[in-house]
Amino acid sequence: MAPDEGVGGRIDAAVARLFSRRLPDAEGLPRYVAPLPTWLENVGLRLAWPIALVNLVGTLFGFWYYAGRPLNTAPPLVEGQLGAAPLAAYPLIPDSPAATMFIGLSLVAWRLDWDVPWLHMLGFFGCIKLGLWTPYVQLVLNGPGGIPLWLYWFLILSHLAMALEAFLIHRYASFSVISVAVAVFWYGFNDIVDYFVPILDGPHHTWLRAEPLVTGGFDHTVLAHDLAAGWAVVLTLMATFLALATRVEKVKRQA
Repeated sequence: MAPDEGVGGRIDAAVARLFSRRLPDAEGLPRYVAPLPTWLENVGLRLAWPIALVNLVGTLFGFWYYAGRPLNTAPPLVEGQLGAAPLAAYPLIPDSPAATMFIGLSLVAWRLDWDVPWLHMLGFFGCIKLGLWTPYVQLVLNGPGGIPLWLYWFLILSHLAMALEAFLIHRYASFSVISVAVAVFWYGFNDIVDYFVPILDGPHHTWLRAEPLVTGGFDHTVLAHDLAAGWAVVLTLMATFLALATRVEKVKRQA
């Protein structure tokens, strides 16, 4: 056993003493669909309740962030991007809070033995897409200006952690084709209305500090908008490929 595997095994054993629920067996999926070491998957699954709670608290913070209130509790309580949009557009705007909600509820559903494959896929897609889209936007397009430095790095690191969470889901979800289709529809629809076919006073992608503020809103004709859109579409395609590839690898092992 490699030294790091030995350390990982000891960490897993230590966590198991406090969180001892039986876990789904590892299926030996290839690294391109299951990149985390088994011991880390085990630790993540053993800590499903705390991780779900952190994600759901993150959802509340995310809605607060989109309401433009991360450091301010004085009324009015809804400003920012949510305050500038019609109520009907709210489901289309807070993408990262929705993703943390999906993965949090996915973990809860698994622990309660609820069979909700579409929820697991929304969690998988959301964590892959927003977990990698936000760090790219912050590091490459926005930069640290305009928000507190601690918040800048919190956004980057917390979203990268979301991307890792996605690779817990294959241990308990079937990755059925229908559930993948649900996630493709939702996140594909989001890409369309966020960047290409604005509805309800859109576009509704997360405001980019790299887009200049002009009369009537942000200037969506700049290169930053196109780069954010392109990366969003790439990540939707990547999540689709990984989900279907995971399904194929699972079916192979069931044959």
